[in-house]
Amino acid sequence: MTDFAARRTMMVDNQVRPNDVTKFPIIEAMLAIPREVFVPGAKREAAYVGENLDLGGGRVMLEPRTLAKMLDALDIGPGDLVLDIGCGLGYSSAVMSRMAEAVVAVEEDAGLAGQAEALLAAEGCDNAAVIEAPLSAGSAKHGPYDVIAIQGAAETVPQALLDQLKEGGRIGAIFMEGALGVCRIGHKIDGRVNWRFAFNAAAPVLPGFEAAHGFTL
Repeated sequence: MTDFAARRTMMVDNQVRPNDVTKFPIIEAMLAIPREVFVPGAKREAAYVGENLDLGGGRVMLEPRTLAKMLDALDIGPGDLVLDIGCGLGYSSAVMSRMAEAVVAVEEDAGLAGQAEALLAAEGCDNAAVIEAPLSAGSAKHGPYDVIAIQGAAETVPQALLDQLKEGGRIGAIFMEGALGVCRIGHKIDGRVNWRFAFNAAAPVLPGFEAAHGFTL
């Protein structure tokens, strides 16, 4: 019988804390939420490895270090409304639901969205709701949001999402340039989002977040 609780503690001690993530709400949430519940059944043994976990269809669950560092930089507070883009099976939403007032999770894959809804309910994450919609569209009717977290990479972030961020709000995304990626945090000031480097990270680019590549003959 696998001792997932011990693996969870090791994940926090070996992958999260050594990467300068020490905020208690993040540590508490990552210790409390059973990551193995939110991965495909055949991959439970790999739930706590320090790399992105394949969810199929070009989608991944971000490695613990990347998620923790993004949450650290986003500085989610107990009164914040969070938009979680590309929630997959719901792990990131579950973690943030322990830190925020409420989480709106958007997932365009119907299979993932249905499972995420069931798993979040089973884990008692009553302040997280799953919306099945294109990732690039977000969920304007539930916004605007204090925080937007993008669970995958972007070459560009759709304006529709930036428009759903509150003035003074924060948005986190991994930007890929070829094989290299960086996580940047954007702050909305005077209606414009200003991006700053946070740390190095990599992930597959999400559908709808590709840059428009010019076509020339």
